[in-house]
Amino acid sequence: MTEWRYIRAFAEHLARCDLHDGEVVVVLSESTSRRVLVDTARLAAQSLGGRVADVVVPTPRSTQPVHVRSTGASQALAGHAAALAALRAADLVVDCTVEGLLHAPELGEILAAGARVLMVSNEHPDTFDRLRWDPDLPRRVELGLGWLRDAALMRLTSAAGTDLTVRLEGAVTAGSTGLTSGPGSVAHWPGGLVLAFPAAGCVEGRLVLGPGDVNLTFNRYLESAVELRVERDHVVEVGGGGVDAELFRSYLGAFGDRESYATSHVGWGMNPAARWESLATSDIADSWGTELRAYAGNVLYSTGANENAGRFTAGHFDLPLRGCTVTLDDRLVVDAGALVAELAPPG
Repeated sequence: MTEWRYIRAFAEHLARCDLHDGEVVVVLSESTSRRVLVDTARLAAQSLGGRVADVVVPTPRSTQPVHVRSTGASQALAGHAAALAALRAADLVVDCTVEGLLHAPELGEILAAGARVLMVSNEHPDTFDRLRWDPDLPRRVELGLGWLRDAALMRLTSAAGTDLTVRLEGAVTAGSTGLTSGPGSVAHWPGGLVLAFPAAGCVEGRLVLGPGDVNLTFNRYLESAVELRVERDHVVEVGGGGVDAELFRSYLGAFGDRESYATSHVGWGMNPAARWESLATSDIADSWGTELRAYAGNVLYSTGANENAGRFTAGHFDLPLRGCTVTLDDRLVVDAGALVAELAPPG
């Protein structure tokens, strides 16, 4: 059951995405979606005068030997012609599918029809109520994104031993502000990320994860070191004798493909309201990890699918790291886990 505080938080954000009276809104969900998010989105859209329709599709049967989560590549639409017709006819699609449409094959068709898509992360609604909106966040995200697009090389280093280089020629870059920006746009809420999807063959070096870093596929803070050696985008060696390294090797090995070990995207978090310790205060089923991806100053390294590099797989890890330094060419962006002043909130 939803609550007024959740409806209010959703309505405020839908208004920021320019939902206004008379617009056609489709709330897209699947049979295993978090129902409170679906109900909250519908009521919030109605409160702003949206002409709301629900499209609910069955969650498809799993085709993998392990649980797949938090990929941003929902398979629920499965090319369903009637569902796609409704989505193409919308002014605004509020995406409440479990995995989200960001990397779903149908997204391009929906956007090309002029709909704007707001992906609502599969979080407990308390997260949306707690993460108060920062009106300066879009400006800072766009500033960081501009720096990324102007750079030729991203380098990640840390006192723990990380030294990873990402050549940025041919990269697809994105900034997550949380706001749609007109017809044919897509946004992810909560927002606050700057990311690069590198072209093939552009990532080399060493990534060292330590205690307190996070594996978001498992919703687990690491308790022991995991050392990754990356050659031509791919993790070719997973070092570490603890259970965290064993889980890493076992899970990705279950997919039986090389692409699961490849670099998906690399970037950093920008949202000062997001909290590193939020996973410790949530039941594991209540968190989808968006807050951990977006908290200010974290470095996010992810394995798995990367359309820009022509790689597709269901194997996926999102790995937020603390205490890293990020440079773009000679520009310092994140200094040992802290955003530089230009990217940090005023004051």
